[in-house]
Amino acid sequence: MARTHTDRRREMVGMDQPWFAPKRYGYGAGLPIAWQGWAVTLIYCVAITLSAWLILPRSIFAFVAIVLAATAALVIICARRTKGGWRWRWGDAQ
Repeated sequence: MARTHTDRRREMVGMDQPWFAPKRYGYGAGLPIAWQGWAVTLIYCVAITLSAWLILPRSIFAFVAIVLAATAALVIICARRTKGGWRWRWGDAQ
């Protein structure tokens, strides 16, 4: 089957590659394994830090809303981009 332009672009951007490693024990994602995962993690940290610095002194409710929205976005991205998906792991070989 011939690859389309979209398939080639997705490969170049790394859209088909996992961004996070799975946890060895438990449920969820581990550390980033691709630059995209590190970028998402850095953006999350910067967003929380800036909102704490700029918004928290003015409104705790706005700060909590930003933290909840940023965390939800991070969880969704991690869940979709974890190698092997999110499932319970007992420490077996991955």
